[in-house]
Amino acid sequence: MTMCATIISVERGRFLVLDDKTEQEVIVKTRCSNFREGEKVKIIYNGIMTLSLPPQISAGRILRCCD
Repeated sequence: MTMCATIISVERGRFLVLDDKTEQEVIVKTRCSNFREGEKVKIIYNGIMTLSLPPQISAGRILRCCD
């Protein structure tokens, strides 16, 4: 599955993003560390999302979006 989102905050090992489609905040677990707050990204993940608040996903790949 894919999610287009805006990065709200960057922490070690994870991002907090705002999903463009649902306007929901989501924690993205990732090893990537070269992204910044405010960037638009496309997140590719396996479709599994926790029921926690905010929900969490594990990114398989993260790409910068060029709008």
